[in-house]
Amino acid sequence: MATFTSTLPDDLLKQLSDAAKLLKLPKNKLIEKALRVYLEQLDKAAYVRSYKQMSNDDDMLNMAAEGMTEYLTTLNQLDDETV
Repeated sequence: MATFTSTLPDDLLKQLSDAAKLLKLPKNKLIEKALRVYLEQLDKAAYVRSYKQMSNDDDMLNMAAEGMTEYLTTLNQLDDETV
């Protein structure tokens, strides 16, 4: 594990200390958990943005529709085989 050194505004450091005491966690673990959550949220936001961009791209929508049609056909074929 690597070491990282940073500075924080006094008020934020106080909030971090208070939360760490309340949660009975070391400050570094609280920062690690908070950073993981934040980075996950950034990934989710990028995912949502990509879907919004795709919704404006006719070629992508057509490819998705064709893929769903093939998927449905495959499901129907599997259903027919099991009957």
